[in-house]
Amino acid sequence: MTTTLFNTATCLLALTLLLATGAQADGMVPDTSVVIVHEAEGEAAVSVTNTDSQLALLHVTLEDIPEDPEPLLVVTPPLSRVEPSKSQLVRFILQSPQPLHTQRLKRVIFEGMPQGRSATEAGHARVGVTVRQNLPVIIHPKGLAPNRTPWTGLTWSLKGGTLQVRNDTPYVVRLAQELRLLPGNGRAMLPRTYVLPGEHLSVAATGGAASTVRLQPATVYGFAVGAYEAPLTF
Repeated sequence: MTTTLFNTATCLLALTLLLATGAQADGMVPDTSVVIVHEAEGEAAVSVTNTDSQLALLHVTLEDIPEDPEPLLVVTPPLSRVEPSKSQLVRFILQSPQPLHTQRLKRVIFEGMPQGRSATEAGHARVGVTVRQNLPVIIHPKGLAPNRTPWTGLTWSLKGGTLQVRNDTPYVVRLAQELRLLPGNGRAMLPRTYVLPGEHLSVAATGGAASTVRLQPATVYGFAVGAYEAPLTF
């Protein structure tokens, strides 16, 4: 039963990340699942392909996450016409007034708006349907070394039925919301699928005494990896 529940959480994470990266059969398809903007380079570029069979408008919108409303990027072009099977290069330009010390997390929406005729054609009305792809954007500070396993830098503590996670690293950590407390059947649920640098999150935990927390982390590109167990302090 325990293994089944955790495997279910793993599958849900994979599905959530797949949807978050906007994998679609038709519409505007970016050539990456995550946009990474390196401060040292000052910008990043993403190629977006119109996989539909008709001309479409590509609308690109940047979104701040609730925890970090500071505008750090501009996107160009925000609106463009893309022919069928053709691609549009979209640039993300960093505009930070101060040097960055930690990774920052934003989101970008690529929306394709078909431009086919909306008038009745051969007795059938044609209606354009927009397809949106919502991707994370990670801004990486100059001089910060890459880290393929940032979740190992999280610290966890359990006290009085409250589980706390601290991210004292400069990296954004992505992981599934469901957590397991071992040994036993203890559980906890994070409020979201990421922990930002410098964040301390506290959530209610069920179950009795536990010595480790099992989490399901994801790589920077959103792919689920093997479960990771971290020690608990008290």
